[in-house]
Amino acid sequence: MTDNPHASQRLDEVERRRLAALIAVDVDIARSLHSDDYELITPGGRPLSKEDYLGDLESGELRYEVFEPVSPIRARVVGATGIVRYQVQIRVRFGDDVDSGRFWHTDYYEQRDGRWQAVWSHATRIRTPEAQD
Repeated sequence: MTDNPHASQRLDEVERRRLAALIAVDVDIARSLHSDDYELITPGGRPLSKEDYLGDLESGELRYEVFEPVSPIRARVVGATGIVRYQVQIRVRFGDDVDSGRFWHTDYYEQRDGRWQAVWSHATRIRTPEAQD
C-alpha cells in the first residue's frame, strides 16, 4: 500500500473544513466530519468523546477564537484511512479560562459511508524556548 497524493490533498481540504466549522460553531457540519466514536486527547491529556467535545462547543462552554494552521498540513492516505499533521495556533475559551499557544495537531481519519470523518485527534503544546529552561 502506498500514499495517494490526490486523496491526501482532499484530506487536507476536509481538515480545513473541519477547522472552519469549529471556529464558526457550525455543529451540523462538525458532527458530519467527526465519527460517532471520535475521541480528542487535549494538550492536558484529557480525553473527550464526540458528544462531550461538540456538546461543549454547542453550549458555548468551549469557544475557539483562533484555530488556524501555521505550517503546511501534511496528509497521508492509504486505502480508506488517512492522517494529517501540522502546527496550529489556537486561542480557546473553556468556561472562564483562556488558553492559547502553538500546538502540533494530529488527526486520524477513516472513510465511512463514502466520506472522510475524524476518528482520533491529539494536540501537543509546543513549548517556547523560554518555557523549556
